[in-house]
Amino acid sequence: MAINLWRWATVLALSGASSAVPFVSEAQTTLSASETPSPYVVQQSNVTSHGPYTGPPASTTGARSTSVVAPFVAPLPPSDDAYTYPADGNLHEPQPAPFTPHGGIGTNGTAPVYRVQSDFDYQSLALALYQEWIELDLFHWGLATFSDKEFEAYGINAEDRYLLQYMADQEVGHATVVSNMLGPQAPRQCTYNYPVSNVREYIDFNQKLTRWGEAGVYGFLPHLNSGPAAQLLLQSITIEARQQLIFRQFGGQFPMPEWHTVGIPQSWAWTLLAPYISSCPFNQTRLVWQNFPALRVLNQPNPARINGSNVWNETIGDASNTLSTTNISRAELCVNVTETAINCGAAISHNRSVPLSYPGRQVFLQWEGPGRLVGPNNSYVTTTNVVQPKFAAWVSQLNVTYSPLLNVSLKDNTAYTFQPNVSTWTGDPTINGTMFLALTDVDEYVTPYNLTMLNPHIGALAVYQAG
Repeated sequence: MAINLWRWATVLALSGASSAVPFVSEAQTTLSASETPSPYVVQQSNVTSHGPYTGPPASTTGARSTSVVAPFVAPLPPSDDAYTYPADGNLHEPQPAPFTPHGGIGTNGTAPVYRVQSDFDYQSLALALYQEWIELDLFHWGLATFSDKEFEAYGINAEDRYLLQYMADQEVGHATVVSNMLGPQAPRQCTYNYPVSNVREYIDFNQKLTRWGEAGVYGFLPHLNSGPAAQLLLQSITIEARQQLIFRQFGGQFPMPEWHTVGIPQSWAWTLLAPYISSCPFNQTRLVWQNFPALRVLNQPNPARINGSNVWNETIGDASNTLSTTNISRAELCVNVTETAINCGAAISHNRSVPLSYPGRQVFLQWEGPGRLVGPNNSYVTTTNVVQPKFAAWVSQLNVTYSPLLNVSLKDNTAYTFQPNVSTWTGDPTINGTMFLALTDVDEYVTPYNLTMLNPHIGALAVYQAG
């Protein structure tokens, strides 16, 4: 060891002053290589036509269907072995490989196949692709429609607008992944109808649309027959969740007021999405999912206001209850206020002093009857089994909470209810964020994994801006 140290000391002496040690070289490019070829993305373009459908009546009307076995899926108890695993932290079966516990799905070494494996898979991913296509167009449309000055009036600067452009680019990747898993009959880009007229309405519409897109996938993801398809879709939808957070920040709202993100059934997502699709290419793949009648929240909380809860009839009248700024004076717009806890300009986070909603708030509702033509080429029809709704179902986080409908009038389809006072956990109010409100004729017990059991009992559906 002494000889080795002496040799090292000799090297140091020959190298110059001791202050030069240790020596760290600067990184240099010593190798150049051509880029690895990338797979082609799905064919897409900026849609140039926007507005309501004005073409001839659709030759095919209604959701796709074959023979129907039963009027609804009957509830069943848990399987016999649902409680047999001891869950005591010990290993109970031989390990298939080192450091690998027994069990799991798709863990036996079989090569994954990234394609749909059932009608349920196909129809679910086709719905997701409709969602990806509209987001791709909507993000581009806003940048092309509104001026830089209009964006900057709400604190959305050039770098923010580049982020919006980048989010549109992300949708190209999402659409490519889903299209490849669906195959040659995958839905293609359509034309769309956006009812918003200014930047603030546009941002609110985006944060609502990305929420039901995100929640719609979370709802069906664990039920897919194809685990590999679920894996790729999961890696896309987590990006969409971040997009939803960004749009809340653009709107001056707290980015994530809930502790858990809600998941909703496919028919809920399709109900909210379809009214904004104007027309689709000939022979476009149709969907099986139901379109429920729209529910309008007459005093929908308005995040553009200083006091967003003190409102009446301040939506643009669309199915998602998007906020309207039409009748709000400049002095009442929170974006124009500089005071902390009141201002709602684009920001990483705002902690606003006046809540958008609160327990005990009286909520006035009006709903459409069934039979309205919606969706691509006006070719889908809203339907419901409910004759008279009795409850408002508040669907948020891990909970479905019911409140009774009061003063129900079937003459003009109106009622009111009171926002419940309920928490998912202590310190976590259930009713918060961008959530969902449904009218039902029963207060059936459902949980996040079987929320579709509520579908036969839904009379109308809405997005509620609780926080």
